[in-house]
Amino acid sequence: MNTDRSERLYRRALGLIPGGVNSPVRAMRSIGRDPIFVERGEAAELIDVDGNRYLDYVCSWGALILGHADPDVTAAVREAAGRGTSYGAPTGGEVALAGEVTERFGSVELVRMVNSGTEASMSALRLARAATERDAVVKFAGSYHGHVDGLLAEAGSGLATGGIPASPGVTDAQTADTVVVPWNDTAAVEAALAARPVAAILAEPVPANMGVVVPAKGFLDFLREQADRHGALLILDEVISGFRVAQGGAQDLYGVDADLTVMGKVLGGGLPAAAYGGRRELMERVAPAGDVYQAGTLSGNPLAVAAGLATLVKLDAPAYGELGTLTGRLAAGLRDAAGDRPVQVVSVCGLLTVFFSAEPVRDFAGATACDLDAYARFCRALLDRGVYAPPSQFEAWFVSMAHDEAAVDRTIAAATDAFDQAFGSRRE
Repeated sequence: MNTDRSERLYRRALGLIPGGVNSPVRAMRSIGRDPIFVERGEAAELIDVDGNRYLDYVCSWGALILGHADPDVTAAVREAAGRGTSYGAPTGGEVALAGEVTERFGSVELVRMVNSGTEASMSALRLARAATERDAVVKFAGSYHGHVDGLLAEAGSGLATGGIPASPGVTDAQTADTVVVPWNDTAAVEAALAARPVAAILAEPVPANMGVVVPAKGFLDFLREQADRHGALLILDEVISGFRVAQGGAQDLYGVDADLTVMGKVLGGGLPAAAYGGRRELMERVAPAGDVYQAGTLSGNPLAVAAGLATLVKLDAPAYGELGTLTGRLAAGLRDAAGDRPVQVVSVCGLLTVFFSAEPVRDFAGATACDLDAYARFCRALLDRGVYAPPSQFEAWFVSMAHDEAAVDRTIAAATDAFDQAFGSRRE
């Protein structure tokens, strides 16, 4: 595999960009190698600057549910760009996209466009605090809601632990109102809600930032009930799961309604876009309808709106059936390739994680107990065989509509060899 141009670009980037990359996981340090620099994407494949091809299971971290350079999406973006790239004024496209969102998400009556999942999380949390006149928020260890200062908190010991800053530059005061509890732990949630008044329970309904850790049976219903009982709002962060696991996201899949929903990734069709939305009486608190301020120069950018609309129109029920079948085929094949080795493969429609663990992973503690060195060897071996998997044990694999059975079978064949390399050809 040729890497000359990637190596030269990385050396230059190190002198111009912190760590040589514009988002940390791209550096591939957790799997012990330098990053790949991409030249272009085609359907289910990435082509790097050295001409190497990879089946892509990162898909711009889930945004590209139709794959790379989908012709309908690129045509929509070109047409929109021909009319102008930004106006700072309302457009009909924004209204159409809002209509698509509210039609798919039963819990969303009004929606506000923003530019990133971080911005959407921050704005939804501000709205929840205004609506409840409370400060504290409960979040789950291992879940990521963007780099909002108050949400960059780590969990300590105990059932319900006050947030400890997870990054220099985040103050104790900023995380003091963040209570971190383990995922799938009902006792921890009850303890947190009993300890102090809480504005919101904030959760990824299908956590995918510790790897895919599905909710235990009834857990999301439990969160809904507890929020209602304690006068808190339930905020579901569907930046990843929204429009990916079902037409109406995880709320559709699991039959639970949020008070506020955070969306992104697929919503922008590969361009920067996100949103938050919810019940009318809550969202009408947002300026200019109400008194909770939030604004953005590029919110509802016409290019991103065009890409999002072109993407969502192709995501009907049969599309999700096909995506679910492909995901299931890949998951089953990876399990078979792993054999008796200590590996868990977890999947829902469009999402998958290969955990290097002898035991099922049900929370962040289980994810961090995985064999990270074995995953790194596995991931490097996949790259050598033309499969681009997430370069971190704690990130989800993303299956796109551009993948097909042949691509999945190629992936399974590569994984069979990669498991041998990860475990030194041992089968346990």
